[in-house]
Amino acid sequence: MSMNGQNMGQYVVPFVCLLIVIMDLTAGILGIQAEVQNLRVWIFECRDPSYQAFKLGFAAAVLLAFAHAIANLFGGCHCVWSKPELDRATSNKQLAMASLVLSWITLVIGFGMLIAGVMANSSSRKSCGVSNHRYLSIGGIACIIHGMFAVSYYISATAVEKEEKKLNPPGPMMNPPGPVHQTVPTAPA
Repeated sequence: MSMNGQNMGQYVVPFVCLLIVIMDLTAGILGIQAEVQNLRVWIFECRDPSYQAFKLGFAAAVLLAFAHAIANLFGGCHCVWSKPELDRATSNKQLAMASLVLSWITLVIGFGMLIAGVMANSSSRKSCGVSNHRYLSIGGIACIIHGMFAVSYYISATAVEKEEKKLNPPGPMMNPPGPVHQTVPTAPA
């Protein structure tokens, strides 16, 4: 469809990028805010888990997972299976591959840290002392970094799709798949 001579598809990429950035940024802010809530409850005293930190950390983990899923679902799968294939790949495909790997690494780190912080605030056990591992704030920072890699992956994966469509335009196929139907010549009668 077109709107005033413009293609509606041109708005999809900026919208998805904005959605990923907003989700990851919100997740990062929630993770850091959960840590601040956690620190308010206990600084140098026996620690009761903070339900507010639990809720904020859990919300951050859910947003991080959704942002990652959106980037990967809309970006598609552009994997490289060997070193020679990586060497022959276009720069967009190499960037997509690197961004994909880095987004998965930051997802694992961020999600793991957020879940560790959530679990520390989920039970009713008390812990005394000054030990604070800052799981929630590290997870929040990882969410923000994840946003950069996820958007980079989505944009480069979209560019790879456009490149592949240019190289392999849709149209009639010269050799269609399936059985070949040939007529058998008959002998003249």
